[in-house]
Amino acid sequence: MNLFEKKIHSNGFRLTKGPIEILQVNLGKLCNMTCVHCHVEAGPTKTRENMDLRTTEAVAAYMKNSGIIPPPRFGPEGQSVSGRYRGGGIKTLDLTGGAPEMNPHFRYLATEARQLGIHVIDRCNLTVLFLPGQENLGQFLADHNVEIIASLPCYLKENVDRQRGRGTFDKSIKGLQLLNRLGYGKEESGLALNLVYNPVGPHLPPDQHELEKDYKKRLKEDWGIAFNRLYTITNMPITRYAKYLRALNQYEAYVELLINSFNPATLEGLMCRNTLSVGWDGRLYDCDFNQMLGMQLRNGKPMTIFDVYIWNLEGRRIETGNHCFGCTAGCGSSCQGALENKSEKVRR
Repeated sequence: MNLFEKKIHSNGFRLTKGPIEILQVNLGKLCNMTCVHCHVEAGPTKTRENMDLRTTEAVAAYMKNSGIIPPPRFGPEGQSVSGRYRGGGIKTLDLTGGAPEMNPHFRYLATEARQLGIHVIDRCNLTVLFLPGQENLGQFLADHNVEIIASLPCYLKENVDRQRGRGTFDKSIKGLQLLNRLGYGKEESGLALNLVYNPVGPHLPPDQHELEKDYKKRLKEDWGIAFNRLYTITNMPITRYAKYLRALNQYEAYVELLINSFNPATLEGLMCRNTLSVGWDGRLYDCDFNQMLGMQLRNGKPMTIFDVYIWNLEGRRIETGNHCFGCTAGCGSSCQGALENKSEKVRR
């Protein structure tokens, strides 16, 4: 039993799957950027680790079938084994990468989901909007009412460029202004534009609500930019970011910070409880972080999106590791930001 399991057990909690409502699909590690905090280790050279058409079609088929009772499957001797229907099907398709838009099947998958009435999220790095061949990407996203969650780790140029590369801030601002012109970030348009803050250094994010107010004030005053929500996300000490911390001799101190900041109130809202993570090759995981660590879902053998019967995951024990302290530290962290609102707690 790992340290995280011991910690949650001491709090009387067992981490299991609820109904799967979010399908988070990593379309590949190909990206036009190389960010130091990237747990995916994405970059321009990752051309082979990209989801193919056969796998995206399997993802589309899973979305179509997720809301209906699965057909009977057959046991080893040919006998019928009835399935149990749990939950109401996939409600959200969360497309990530790398830069998910660089996958040639990104638009196919987004279109299929929208035709099924499924909400689509695009985790966009903003600079991808200006790549050759992506000139109409913003219009495509607006036409299909795709929610954009865009990474902007700070409203200060020097901090963004330090974390994501020189020139990134200027392109990001240009991208946000383009999206605003399409209607994104304006309450009356219904086009959601949300930003992501990652700490520049090895520390926990500040209060999400207060930081959102600072972001809105500075971006509006300095650049005329509007957006809907700000999500603060804790950097996970795995893969590339772990290497970065070790190079600075700060890895052990950061891990200790996460462990000492464990907050049991975050456990109920952890994203792994209602999310199924799909790797670029179709393999299945409890979350995106487990995916990067190769902690694959198994049922006697590794499970993939091609499996006939993968609807009934509710009640299944979630695979954990000590990296899970990154999601339970402080106010908690998920792909939709903090799990607790510190400002609300203070007011109460």
